[in-house]
Amino acid sequence: MQHEAHTHQHQQQHHDSGHGKVSWRMAAQATLHCLTGCAIGEVLGMIIGTALGWGNMPTMALAIVLAFGFGYALTLRGILKAGVDFRTAFRVALAADTLSIAVMELIDNGVIALWPGAMDAHLTDAMFWWILALALAAAFVITTPVNKWMIGRGKGHAVVHQYHH
Repeated sequence: MQHEAHTHQHQQQHHDSGHGKVSWRMAAQATLHCLTGCAIGEVLGMIIGTALGWGNMPTMALAIVLAFGFGYALTLRGILKAGVDFRTAFRVALAADTLSIAVMELIDNGVIALWPGAMDAHLTDAMFWWILALALAAAFVITTPVNKWMIGRGKGHAVVHQYHH
């Protein structure tokens, strides 16, 4: 009987975790998930833009588009695994990730654009990689409170959690 009560309490806490008090750990995990897609898109965009000989702005635009694409794709993958139809899964991914990715991209690309010499660094330059790492770290630190706020209001990754059972 006590085990059943504990199990029910744990399930209720897990169910309620999308509203109200949200741990920094939960917010950091949501942000890390988002950061993974953004980083994949950023690096792939830079590689493609560089390989095609594009300038800074078209390369950055491609990197941003790919960051959103990979961010959404990672969320979609998890929701589709839960057996949700594509249209619903796509809507959930948009609701869960759009603000988080937008903030992350604004910070990440802002750091790169404003850091002297960063826009001219090539993939073979150490500066490119450490500025990218710094920019992604800054994006993580600034986006985590945004995700905490959204999850606490039942938005963002709180929408996704109902599909992880």
